[in-house]
Amino acid sequence: MTAADLTDERLRQATGLRESATELVDRVRAGELGMVPVVAGLLVICVVLQILNPIFLSSTNLVNLLMECVPVGIIALGIVCVLLVGQIDLSVGSISGLSAAIMAILVVKEGWPAWLAVLLALVTGCAIGLLYAEIFNRVGIPTFVITLAGLLSFLGLQLKALGAIGSVNLPFDSGLVEFAQLNFVPAWLSYVFVLLAAAGLFVVGFLHAAKRRTANLSARSMRFLLVRSGVLAVGLGFVAWYLNRTRGIGWMFVLFVVLALVLHYALTSTKWGKAVYAVGGNVEAARRAGINVRLVYASVLAICTTLAAFGGVLGAARLAAANQASGGGDVNLNAIAAAVIGGTSLFGGRGTAFAAVLGMLVIQSISSGLTLLSLDSSYRFFVTGVVLLLAVGVDSLARRSRTTHGRA
Repeated sequence: MTAADLTDERLRQATGLRESATELVDRVRAGELGMVPVVAGLLVICVVLQILNPIFLSSTNLVNLLMECVPVGIIALGIVCVLLVGQIDLSVGSISGLSAAIMAILVVKEGWPAWLAVLLALVTGCAIGLLYAEIFNRVGIPTFVITLAGLLSFLGLQLKALGAIGSVNLPFDSGLVEFAQLNFVPAWLSYVFVLLAAAGLFVVGFLHAAKRRTANLSARSMRFLLVRSGVLAVGLGFVAWYLNRTRGIGWMFVLFVVLALVLHYALTSTKWGKAVYAVGGNVEAARRAGINVRLVYASVLAICTTLAAFGGVLGAARLAAANQASGGGDVNLNAIAAAVIGGTSLFGGRGTAFAAVLGMLVIQSISSGLTLLSLDSSYRFFVTGVVLLLAVGVDSLARRSRTTHGRA
């Protein structure tokens, strides 16, 4: 058994909070940073911005911040999938803009039901991803080049679809716009969600521990599982109470979290997810192990472009319009930056769905805080760039540390 295996086994055997904390520190020193850097960075950013402007952590501003996270955050979920296999998609911004244009044109000009227009936009996004995969798998062109070509091509299609007017406004009384702007979770239901989250964490931990004990392996104690779930319930309960002081938690943000949970389950608890991490870790070893590498590439590219389309649709609903600027500007770069800042490795094989959520919170916090300080976009781009560089630097150092400790 290696030193890394011994550390992991000690962590599973830890029953007390102090013992668990000690073992987690050991893992961090060995390069297994997880979400520690991004959580610490988010706390620092929040403290600094709150000192500079006391409005930053007000419930009103936090509600707006969470809602603004969603469109690009959903796109970042797809980027996480692509980065996990060591690839990249530079066209998610253009795909989101094109999908928003398709949806808006079908709803406003053609009179289609909103759900059907959204479905066609998602199908379009999925088809683009499958096209990318076909080119990549059969021709061997790097995804960097394929998606760069897609960025330009689909931007052109978006401009052509919108025509000379360049903008299509969605009705404010449409269900899609109301969902993105006005629909919030009732206060009582938000607390129900908190209890369900805590109970879900306990059940998952309990079943995992029971499975390990059945196999005569060490497992978490009941006390640890109860304390962990209790801490989560108290933390989320406070957040829900604080946000409910104004409008509360938007249903669109709930949708974002649900998508992250579904993707997290798919990546950690399914055969497909294990194949994704295997391909990202060592594609040749995965191929020799019998994994259909081409199918894995096709699936992650299709998921990425479909989520890009979905993010574009929600972005248009949030603004009640689709125009030539939809999916443009910093959408593309922010989606990629959110995934990387959240802890997804550019080297492939490491990262989680929650990286997109945390990374997007960091980026949107910077944007919101600097806006409250009346600073222009130049500062936001600069600060976001520095944070991104630090995130990649931490990932590189952690990778070197894992190699030194035999965990690479």
